[in-house]
Amino acid sequence: MERCFLMILISVPGFLSDSIEPKDKETNINRNEEERVTLSCSYDASSTYVHLFWYRQYPNREPEFLLYKGAQSWSSYKNIPDPQRFQSTTSQTSTELIITSATLSDSALYYCALRVAQ
Repeated sequence: MERCFLMILISVPGFLSDSIEPKDKETNINRNEEERVTLSCSYDASSTYVHLFWYRQYPNREPEFLLYKGAQSWSSYKNIPDPQRFQSTTSQTSTELIITSATLSDSALYYCALRVAQ
């Protein structure tokens, strides 16, 4: 039996004129279990040295760091229960978090954020 779940994507702004926001203005995403889910954010940064972060937050809990990826392709993951299901792609203007096979436990609030390295 497939179950629907809800994900909400919001963004956290960078510093100064740097910014990041969801690509899709519809931030409520419903998918069935085992479906692929792609969350996307666009960003504008004053530098090419950009760190792009993804966080997940369950109700009444603090945000949990999932991963970060540099705009130039290097990445780091931390404490992800199944790192094979979570992937990230980046470009000079966007970042995506891909959940390859969604489960009910992925129902959460997701944040994209950026940090410009000096």
